Amino acid sequence: MAKFISYLKTKSFRNNLLAAIITVIVLITTAFFSLRYYTKHGQGLNVPAVKGLSFNQAVAKLEELGLRYEVDSAYIMDMPPGTVIDQDPEANTFVKDNRTIYLTINRDQAPTVKFPDIQFKSFIEAQSILGGYGLKVGDTVYKADVSRDVVLDISFGGQAIKAGDIVPKGSRIDLLLGDGGGNEEVEIPNLLGFTKSEAAFSLRGSNLKLGEITFEGDITDTANAVIVAQSPVLSDSVTTVKIGTPVNITLSNKKTN
Repeated sequence: MAKFISYLKTKSFRNNLLAAIITVIVLITTAFFSLRYYTKHGQGLNVPAVKGLSFNQAVAKLEELGLRYEVDSAYIMDMPPGTVIDQDPEANTFVKDNRTIYLTINRDQAPTVKFPDIQFKSFIEAQSILGGYGLKVGDTVYKADVSRDVVLDISFGGQAIKAGDIVPKGSRIDLLLGDGGGNEEVEIPNLLGFTKSEAAFSLRGSNLKLGEITFEGDITDTANAVIVAQSPVLSDSVTTVKIGTPVNITLSNKKTN
């Protein structure tokens, strides 16, 4: 132990210790500056905003800054095809040179789906099913029917569709629903002597609708022609019909008695 303590006091030990300390400092300094050089510490740029630009515009902007890019696609109905709809990283994110920017481009055409079976399902259930298939509820129209808020008919673009038909994803589907009042009955109005427009107004007030229109004799003035017959007709045996029943009429220029 005494010899070791004596060695610590020698000039040789002090020189070795100093050399070791200098070596450690040199190694740490070299490693620090090497790491800064390798990672280009403090060197980089902010990602440009390319969302909303066309694909060509976005690529030109990225390449000008020395950034790479990779492309994926999705479909949004209300955006022009070829538009950048998303980017990762977001605009103004600080990144290193040569970083890859991931772009999502709007497709030219919507992907298609097989239309699900929603007929005779409740409106809430049908809405949920359509959403799960990437479809949307369009116009909803009600008709007199015993079923309330139940899908009776389905259409897309004015054409009837059924389960299994192919439709573009994101489409708006129009629904005809029951109003739950199909069992209610209303009195049959007496339309004899009414013009067509007067009859239509009266029928709407009674929750009925205008049915087939026929003509008797030569009609010289359609607007002033009057109803000379109707079906169903108000009688002692029949006084009421179901809501939504069509009433057929016959028009004539002859006045009724």
